[in-house]
Amino acid sequence: MAESNTTRLRVFSLNCWGIRYLSKHCRQRYAMIGELLSREEHDIVLLQEVWSEKDFLCLKRKLSSTHPHSHYFKSGVIGSGMATFSRHRIHDAFLYRYSLNGYPYMAHHGDWFGGKAVGMVILNIGRLAAHVYVTHLHAEYCREKDSYLPHRVVQAWELQQFLRHTSSGADLVILAGDLNLHPQDLGNRLLRTYTGLRDSYTETAKFDGCEDGITLIADNPFINPKELCPFEKGIRIDYILYKGSGRVSIQCESLSTTKGSVPDHPFPYSDHEALSAELQLGEQDCALAELVDIVTEARTEVKVGLYCAEKMRYTAARTGVMGLALLLLELAIAAVPWLALGTDQPFPRATFYLLGVLCFAILITTFLLYIFYTMEVKALQGAEDQMRLAVGSLQERLRGFPLAQPLNPLCRPPDGQDPCPLEPEE
Repeated sequence: MAESNTTRLRVFSLNCWGIRYLSKHCRQRYAMIGELLSREEHDIVLLQEVWSEKDFLCLKRKLSSTHPHSHYFKSGVIGSGMATFSRHRIHDAFLYRYSLNGYPYMAHHGDWFGGKAVGMVILNIGRLAAHVYVTHLHAEYCREKDSYLPHRVVQAWELQQFLRHTSSGADLVILAGDLNLHPQDLGNRLLRTYTGLRDSYTETAKFDGCEDGITLIADNPFINPKELCPFEKGIRIDYILYKGSGRVSIQCESLSTTKGSVPDHPFPYSDHEALSAELQLGEQDCALAELVDIVTEARTEVKVGLYCAEKMRYTAARTGVMGLALLLLELAIAAVPWLALGTDQPFPRATFYLLGVLCFAILITTFLLYIFYTMEVKALQGAEDQMRLAVGSLQERLRGFPLAQPLNPLCRPPDGQDPCPLEPEE
């Protein structure tokens, strides 16, 4: 491999919208995507919404000469939809599934069944260790009344935690995917500020693509413009983020996106636009005070979600208790003819059975809802506790206090005093 490949990387990211039998022109679009990737020969390809493993295997065969190394991340009921293709050998891979990902009873949204997660692969690019991540966060279906916002904030929190804890030995970190977050959304700011990741669109020296870098454009024939309101032109929710290390720093030389239509084809590659970034040596910095504010804001948002989840759990429990009381009352009424011989049943039998079934259905439904909301409460509480610890740690770093005082084994107590039990006695 040429030496230039060790200092320059071309990264590609695309949400393929590949739902077999549901997405329009799915097979033809996969063929177009395969042709594009074979022609452009990016170093790293990160795809989302490749929901069928058969489609992944088809792409793998088509890209076997240009991208001989690949990995498909499996998760949830229908899979994570994430795949990675690389010109460099993949030495390791790992998947982390987010603890919160929508609601199973919102089946028409489908996020809960998709097993949203973050996938990681470790590559050696020359002598550099690259940790490459691909992810897809929960969709935002209504910006005005976004009931999934706490879930997406928790996903962003878990994502930044996963990145920080798994990238300590990396020379280069790359994260790409459909974050379903606007550039100034809380989850986006939390992720970028905490990890030090830099946005290729804002950092690039050269950009060629849609206006304002939008990746979900109103002119796309697969998009319903009403779903983008109040953003008439579109929104930017797909990203290629990166950072270096103490040893290596990088910068984005150029970034390009597709622009809806594809020459010589009647439809685009997907409902999202593809991103292609060329990365070279650069610099990165981190604003600690800003990070404290963002984590505090994220913690506040999670607390709001926690309050709502606890309220829903209480409602489910109260409804279950009412259903149980009605069922016991009905059983008591049913016992009257047995206790008083000769007394007729006061209610028609059909009505009696119907009420019994209704009470039992209420009990089962509220029991399942109580379990689900309990799981949500615990996940939100866990994230809030972690954020609280993180804020305290960041504030101490900001004040310049050390996080811990190491014990000095050479320090002896004054004469006549016993040594401290936490200090080793020589």
